[in-house]
Amino acid sequence: MWSNYLSLLNTMDFTMIVELLIVLGALWVGSRYGSLALGAISGIGLAILVFGFHLKPGSPPTDVIYIIIAAVTCAGIMQASGGMDWLIQLAERMLRKHPDHITFLAPITTFFLTVLVGTGHVVYTIMPIICDIALKKGIRPERPCGVASIASQVGITCSPIAAAVVAFVTISNTNGYDITIPKVLLVSIPACLCGLIAAAAASYHRGLDLDKDPQFQAKIKDPEQYKYIYGSNATTLDKEIPQSAKNAVFIFLGALLVIVFFAIFQDILPAWDTVKAVKGAEDLQIAEGATITADKLASAGVVVEGVTEKSTALLKMNLLIQIVMISAAALMIIFCKASPKKAVAGPVWQSGMVAVVAIYGIAWLADTYFSNHMKEMQGMLENIVSQYPWSIAFVFFLVSVLINSQGAVVVSMLPLAYKLGIPGPVLLGVLPSVYGYFFIPNYPSDIATVNFDRSGTTVIGKYLLNHSFMMPGLICVTVSTIVAYLITTLFY
Repeated sequence: MWSNYLSLLNTMDFTMIVELLIVLGALWVGSRYGSLALGAISGIGLAILVFGFHLKPGSPPTDVIYIIIAAVTCAGIMQASGGMDWLIQLAERMLRKHPDHITFLAPITTFFLTVLVGTGHVVYTIMPIICDIALKKGIRPERPCGVASIASQVGITCSPIAAAVVAFVTISNTNGYDITIPKVLLVSIPACLCGLIAAAAASYHRGLDLDKDPQFQAKIKDPEQYKYIYGSNATTLDKEIPQSAKNAVFIFLGALLVIVFFAIFQDILPAWDTVKAVKGAEDLQIAEGATITADKLASAGVVVEGVTEKSTALLKMNLLIQIVMISAAALMIIFCKASPKKAVAGPVWQSGMVAVVAIYGIAWLADTYFSNHMKEMQGMLENIVSQYPWSIAFVFFLVSVLINSQGAVVVSMLPLAYKLGIPGPVLLGVLPSVYGYFFIPNYPSDIATVNFDRSGTTVIGKYLLNHSFMMPGLICVTVSTIVAYLITTLFY
């Protein structure tokens, strides 16, 4: 397999290599600055490709962006209503009731919080509580904290409103693979839970116990350090949650159930008469020197025999999700005392908008490069894809290491994978591999987890890659991908 990859590099011409280096360079520089810079600096790379190398601009992923905006707005409004506080409080009660099993229960908790809300940034609220429970039970905080941070990101490929899942379904349907959100979740949720359990089991006896750790024992001999580590009490149990906040959670969960229901029973969705292309999107000669695509004819409602035909089109799932999420947000504003200004200032909405900009720039840059070199890429990768279609998982993982966004990986790389002829079930099977940004510990949730651990056992190592998230991350992603691939092989 690796010899095929080496021969691929040998067949790329000089211009393609230079353009690829520009793409990778933009992603690398953007990741160094983080946040909005990923999308913005991708714009510089796009400008160089278009104006410097005269590549035809690709298409920005507007459908996915609209869904993210709708879902993040709804989740942000729920947070502004106080609903997120209630969810965290429920999670804390469960964790404090079973402190002995914190290494297993903490990642399961952060996983399902992400599944519900669609973003891993909820970890900031629960992580101090996980650390506090571990310390009071005498458990090395690195054990639950490391895997819990990983779990908060793994849940993204298991959430019905997360960009990665919605983008996978939308792009797959466009490329002829008929898959729904529930079918994706039936693969990703059990697969990722298997991966998390494996990572938690590997973390259960990780490192020295606190009473046997000489560095920790030396630290707590200092009265100030002892007070810092054991003196505070992180909790949400003393916070009174109003009924309006609980109602907002019920509205949010109801919106998720509506989306899942219609994803299962799509036949009852509204439908309209429309025109569809039957010849595809290739150029059609309509007059001397003039061409048009069948897709453009169809979008204009023009019926041409042998090129387009009349059909019935159901309401698309991407539009349904937007309608339901925006409506749910409105209901929370009207009936649950949720402040839109507070929502905009909240971490859920802000992190979601950062993701929008990142996906916008990264996916547009990647689509521009790959769409202009698709024939060359297909020719070069044909042997690899036919022999080892699952090897696309390595590409997904490596791209994720660069761009710190699972949604951006799916949006930028999945169209290429389909055009290379990789079957949809194989791509569904390797979906967990789009999470690789734990590899270099610069993601906000990992950095925050290090800061929340007052014991100092959760660390970013001296050599950067020997950090507390590497082992659980590699185990979780590897096991999750293998299990998901087996599920799709057996049942899909």
